Amino acid sequence: MHKLLRMMIISLLAGWTFTVQAQMEIPEIATVTRIAEGLHVVMGAGGNIAVSSGPDGVFIVDDDMPPLARKIEAAIATITDQPVRMVFNTHWHFDHTGGNEFFGSRGAIIVAHDNVRRRMSTVQFSRLMAVETPASPPAALPIVTFDSKVTFHINGQTIRAVHIPQPAHTDGDSLLFFVEANVVHAGDLFFNGMYPVIDLSAGGTAAGMIFALDELLSVLDENTIVIPGHGPIADKAAVMAFRTMLATVNNRIELLIAEGKTADEVVALRPTYNYDADWEWSFMPAERWTRLMYDSVKASNALVVTIN
Repeated sequence: MHKLLRMMIISLLAGWTFTVQAQMEIPEIATVTRIAEGLHVVMGAGGNIAVSSGPDGVFIVDDDMPPLARKIEAAIATITDQPVRMVFNTHWHFDHTGGNEFFGSRGAIIVAHDNVRRRMSTVQFSRLMAVETPASPPAALPIVTFDSKVTFHINGQTIRAVHIPQPAHTDGDSLLFFVEANVVHAGDLFFNGMYPVIDLSAGGTAAGMIFALDELLSVLDENTIVIPGHGPIADKAAVMAFRTMLATVNNRIELLIAEGKTADEVVALRPTYNYDADWEWSFMPAERWTRLMYDSVKASNALVVTIN
């Protein structure tokens, strides 16, 4: 990943505040990639953006961060002169919803799961970063929400959004299927080639992400193009590799916790040893990832006890 891109993600995750964003150097949009007829991916500094364009206007999935909104608009203008009519948020995080206010003020309809609006409407606290994210301004909030599934018919495409019923990356994650193009936007349920962020404070767990990945893998074929929340455009094999890594580390830590190991003891045993070279990155080095996974297993175990 480009060094500046990594730095901006770190800055975002460290604060998610307008003060931090105002201090960031704003890069050019990294790439605009055509992946199918009428379908492109814009990769900026935050989450990857899917762009459906055609005679009905522009439908985008996620919209990065506020400082990049005008540059995203300019990147979309290289694809089409049609306006952005709809924005779909895969989840509530600021690097995927930060352009909502900008595009909403231009008339775009913002759509997301019920829990996305609920979290964006109130102050959120990140246990991972020990910071608060303020409530979003009204203009940035989704004005259409759904509880399970919703289908869009736009630009000759059928676009199906499916909410993951088990909290995974957050409690508001959705998968977007571009049916005719055989393309799926996975949001942050899939970090391609990177240890992921799991928002435990928003209900997320590694076990939930594994569940979501199994749901996704069950409908992919060898030709499906997968747009991750972060990282390069991928395929079924890359999703499977991510799922294998996640499940393996989760299982190892589950066993160590069952043996009574503390977080420090688990870190010392290096349960991620064979993945670190390929998957760790500046924001999520091995120790931080191990501690996050330790907390995730603890949260999952507590949930099971509560349910039982």
